[in-house]
Amino acid sequence: MQFEMDKRKIFVLIMVVVTVLLSSFTFYFYQVLYAPNFLVEKSDKYLFIPTGSDFPDVQKIVYDEGLVNNAVAFGMLAKFMKYDELVKPGKYLIKKNETNLKVIQKLRAGNQEPVRITFNNARLIEDVAEKLTANLEIGPKQFLKIVKDSLFATSYGFDQETYRCMFIPNTYEVYWDISAEKLIERLHKEYQRFWNEARLAKAKALGMDPVQVTVLASIVQAETAHNNESPKVAGLYLNRLRRNMLLQADPTLVYASGDFTIKRVLNIHKDVDSPYNTYKYLGLPPGPINFPSIISIDAVLNHEEHNFIYMCAKEDFSGYHNFSASLRQHNNNARKYQQALNKAKLFK
Repeated sequence: MQFEMDKRKIFVLIMVVVTVLLSSFTFYFYQVLYAPNFLVEKSDKYLFIPTGSDFPDVQKIVYDEGLVNNAVAFGMLAKFMKYDELVKPGKYLIKKNETNLKVIQKLRAGNQEPVRITFNNARLIEDVAEKLTANLEIGPKQFLKIVKDSLFATSYGFDQETYRCMFIPNTYEVYWDISAEKLIERLHKEYQRFWNEARLAKAKALGMDPVQVTVLASIVQAETAHNNESPKVAGLYLNRLRRNMLLQADPTLVYASGDFTIKRVLNIHKDVDSPYNTYKYLGLPPGPINFPSIISIDAVLNHEEHNFIYMCAKEDFSGYHNFSASLRQHNNNARKYQQALNKAKLFK
């Protein structure tokens, strides 16, 4: 009888212990899953996981960056959910008081935050490389290595002078870990999207292709500081092309010389032997002298119709120009501008 009672007591004790342990385990597991463990009482922050990282790397990053409270709990659940076998690089937004479960689900799925990249007002490909990669995992050197590859231009239907026409200045969304190759592929798709049927039809009406329009747009952009004057400038250069006249665009001399500090173009600059010297060679230069904006490209496609073939910067240094249809009037305008330059002591 006593033995039976002892057995019952032991059984009850075991059940109590099991229940307590089970409750404790359930509570702990619940905590591991649903209790805030990232950026507790802090602000949202980005987690950057470099390409080639493994799970120990991720653990080190979240610990070193102070993102996680309980690293053991995170590691345990991550392995349980097999995230340690599915690490994906990228830029991830970790929110204040986020749980292990939500963070791991986000990282497993590769749900990155997109990065906005912008480039404008660029003259050289090096400028573009700096701007495009400023907020990306890749750096300018990686981007330039691909761009300057001799096979790059031809693979997209350009040559070494015209490939810059492919880069349309704008703001794009990409992922932080995008490769240089994929970034260029994306920019080419944007180029194709930009040159839609309407723009292609306007270019054809001018007797031009997208590359020629872009080259002319780069000159137009360099010639004026005001977008509302661009269609008039574009119309002038188109008039000169139609009359088989030299473009005589000063910005092409600056580009040909490679000295972008020049403020006053002199006769010596006109002697530079370069296909970009539009004082020496008829027609358009072999490539753009900058990366023209969408506004400048559209200014060519929607140019102003007029009979002007000469222009000269206004003597008030407003950035606008005096336009003329006769050489006599142009010389008068040029004289006034030269006098203003001399007065301002701008000799080079």
